[in-house]
Amino acid sequence: MSAPAPLSPLSQGRTGASGPWLEASVEQLIVLAALFWTLSANGPFFSAALKGRDLGDGAAWGFAAALLLGVVALHVLLLGLVAHRRWIKPVLAVLTVATALASHFMVSFGVYLDPSMLRNVVHTNPGEARELLSGQLALHLLLYAVLPLVLLWRVSIRPAPQRAGRLWRAVALRLGLLLLSLVLLVAAVMSVFQPFASLMRNHKEVRYLITPANLVWSLGAVAAADAKGAAKPREAIGLDVVRGPSWAARKKPLVLVLVVGETARAANWGLNGYARQTTPELAQLLQASAPHAQGSPAGLVNFPNVTACGTNTETSLPCMFAPVGRRDYDEARIRGQQSLLHVAARAGVAVHWRDNQSGCKGVCDNLPGDTVTTQNAPGLCRDGNCLDEGLIADLDQRLKAAATAGGTHLWVLHMLGNHGPAYHRRVPASSAGYSRFQPACTSDDLRVCTPEQIVNAYDNALLYTDHVLASAIAKLQAHAKDVDTALIYVSDHGESLGEHGLFLHGLPFAIAPDVQKQVPMLAWFTPGLEAAAGLRAGCLKPALQQQAAKPLAHDHLFHSLLGLLDLHTALYAPEYDLVAACRRGAAFAASR
Repeated sequence: MSAPAPLSPLSQGRTGASGPWLEASVEQLIVLAALFWTLSANGPFFSAALKGRDLGDGAAWGFAAALLLGVVALHVLLLGLVAHRRWIKPVLAVLTVATALASHFMVSFGVYLDPSMLRNVVHTNPGEARELLSGQLALHLLLYAVLPLVLLWRVSIRPAPQRAGRLWRAVALRLGLLLLSLVLLVAAVMSVFQPFASLMRNHKEVRYLITPANLVWSLGAVAAADAKGAAKPREAIGLDVVRGPSWAARKKPLVLVLVVGETARAANWGLNGYARQTTPELAQLLQASAPHAQGSPAGLVNFPNVTACGTNTETSLPCMFAPVGRRDYDEARIRGQQSLLHVAARAGVAVHWRDNQSGCKGVCDNLPGDTVTTQNAPGLCRDGNCLDEGLIADLDQRLKAAATAGGTHLWVLHMLGNHGPAYHRRVPASSAGYSRFQPACTSDDLRVCTPEQIVNAYDNALLYTDHVLASAIAKLQAHAKDVDTALIYVSDHGESLGEHGLFLHGLPFAIAPDVQKQVPMLAWFTPGLEAAAGLRAGCLKPALQQQAAKPLAHDHLFHSLLGLLDLHTALYAPEYDLVAACRRGAAFAASR
């Protein structure tokens, strides 16, 4: 009689001198895994769901018990639909590691793993990912991933039944498990239907704390959206765009520089009245132009009340370059259409995107661009990451080339800015000028730093952003005789620095604190810009100062840039153009 074929260690459990530690059926593994994940990874969900309830009240404990049963039943149901003895162990192994990773970041930073956040995770570059590694993460993975996987490795799965009768009994067992889990899930929800319905109605976002169901759902949503987007090209917009009359009248080239900041929050922006001066160089420029605030066509204007399109780059970046913005937010529409840059390029604007972060998120697809890394400016790049001065290292040469070539240019500079958690890595290590606020956190793991150290490191990074912007303005000013220029800076979203136990960013917009949604913004321009953009002389700065006193949003960027470029299209909404009041005559608005 021939010897039986050896069991696969991964699919059947390890065997050896001591044999497997445990023999279990697939159904038993499903239940054990669901129970383990519920107890080990769903603390944030139960904390959010029970917030404000009196734990001395028996009803609160009943609500908690129903939620516990419901979460276990949900995961049993999901696993039971796909589990098979041949791949149950690999599936459980992957989900266990992913669940441990998710629970660590949810607890450490207070994030919600909705599709938007999962899109961020999927598109995170290696440099950003390395900064999230820490000793705390390693310990968490050891306890909640490595040890469970060791146990899983030592489980032997019972052989599949070979006889027809036993096979049908196995099918009946699986169907019974699915039916039981569904009944328990429905019973759990119905037993606390009123408070549960209220929770889901008023705090829909808490469903993205149920782990690992949140991972499966959000990853599936992202994959489906990306597959749908890849199946067809982006819809062209602004096909009716035409140049305004100022194009023919320009005597010098026009260069608009748009600097997209990263994770700078308005609350810590020195120009906004923050207790610390985190923007000293920009403040000097603002003060220098103050005596001519009502008469000079040039100068710097700060906008203290600006709301972002989203709380993460994946949402905000496409949104701020879309005509609809946040006021009529439609993610599918925004991701499925071309951006402002494509409209401008269609009209003949020389568009260029330079990136120092994780890409343009589709905004600059098929348009000219490069990265700071490939430029490799001397002394500014290390270990795959570059300082933001690399964005402007060759700005003088670019301006000289533009002066020679002529035309209209739109250059977008995408900063690394204050991207966390490694705020200390955003500044030159050898310069004391950007280490003004001490003691500063010098760890990638924010949990080992005090709140004061975290804020100090963040504010030091803002000092460096201030320097980069002021340096860019100085270079533009130096070429004002040959090129009419403007610089607009706006951050993509803000950041939490420990307030209410939250760190970083990316919370669902509806529940995100203002520090994640309120962003700094400023505009600077040379004296010749008004004529180059077809604006009334002496109007631009007073008009912008008037707008700065109002609540603004990313929504204004698309239409204001169309106005400054003097481009006519039906997409243009004059009420969102910050310079519309300076347009000569009514022809521009009437062309819509």
